[in-house]
Amino acid sequence: MITELPDEVRLGLERARKRDLQQKNRLMVHVGDDAYRVLKLWDDGFALDAETAPHIRGLVDIFDGARHLYQCLVMCSEIEAGERQYTFKRQTSVQEVPPVDYVRDREAPVALLG
Repeated sequence: MITELPDEVRLGLERARKRDLQQKNRLMVHVGDDAYRVLKLWDDGFALDAETAPHIRGLVDIFDGARHLYQCLVMCSEIEAGERQYTFKRQTSVQEVPPVDYVRDREAPVALLG
């Protein structure tokens, strides 16, 4: 049994794995004007392709297609298996409506007719 693959075969398999992960996932990380495709997302972090991802530290936005999911404060932690991994210092879900500081009446009218 072959225990070690030739370098060309190993690199080809790694490229195919990354391409498959990128095609399945619609998640994107936006850093300023730049956007990067997320390979994996978990509870306390995410991973980007190590070849194209910069060293990110600070505020980022995570989108699923056009829908804004999270605003996060991140720091770069390590590179593992061709993936640059980032950990969340803070992860805040984006709400559809702005928060209010009063109790809304369920029976209140939606609009007034003139």
